[in-house]
Amino acid sequence: MKIPSLVLLSCVLGIVFSAPAGGLAWESSSNGRIILVQIPYEAPPEPEFPEIPKATPAPDVLSEAELKRAEALLPLLEGQQELYIMGEFVHLGKPVVPVLVKALKLPGTRLRYNAIETLSMIKSPEAVPNLIETALDLDEMTRVRERALRVSVKLDPIQSIPALQTIVNDKNDTMRRAVAFLSRYVRDTEIPPLLIQLLGDSERYVAVTALESFWRLTRFSGKPHDWQGSTQEQRKQWALEWKDWWETALQNRENSPNSPSEKPIS
Repeated sequence: MKIPSLVLLSCVLGIVFSAPAGGLAWESSSNGRIILVQIPYEAPPEPEFPEIPKATPAPDVLSEAELKRAEALLPLLEGQQELYIMGEFVHLGKPVVPVLVKALKLPGTRLRYNAIETLSMIKSPEAVPNLIETALDLDEMTRVRERALRVSVKLDPIQSIPALQTIVNDKNDTMRRAVAFLSRYVRDTEIPPLLIQLLGDSERYVAVTALESFWRLTRFSGKPHDWQGSTQEQRKQWALEWKDWWETALQNRENSPNSPSEKPIS
């Protein structure tokens, strides 16, 4: 079957114009036939970007003027420019921590919370004692206490153990739940007894959080129990299974000839 030349031309043109730019084109040969030819591809010019000035490096030690400026910026951690001010402190880095922890004593819940967030971004363990003090302050707002405890565990888990051991008996169930959750990040033999205590907590959600943290640390899940529908007396009774297992595991670890002398959980 002979294809009409007009139809063939339309097909060829469809192929040509649907091809990538600079790829295919067509031309007529001496005998009147249409043939495809390759067009050389020319890459577009490389874009030119203006040079961006580099940020001033953070100082190793703050000068007298920088210290005064940092002190003046503390009240601005709460307000319309709070994010900019937080960035200023982060840029100054670890040398500004002794100034920044002063904000933990200033009035204004949001100001103190933002100071804790800024310390979290600076990542200096030097701030942990001040953060622990805030977490243990019973007169402080719960969300500020809880955030201070989280950041202290993030910056130095081992140094935060005494705070966890104190807050495990806190009357505030939000703080006890924070201990139950954060304990999974502290790999030390002082932690499982805290979690076992929280298994019998008066609040079910605290006990369930402690159960999950205990499993993450030790991979011991115990017998299946209905924790969601349990009473406190049931949870206290079930916690004895975890206590017996932990005491046995700890004794076996201590009696093992290859047992390490340090305390972290392996």
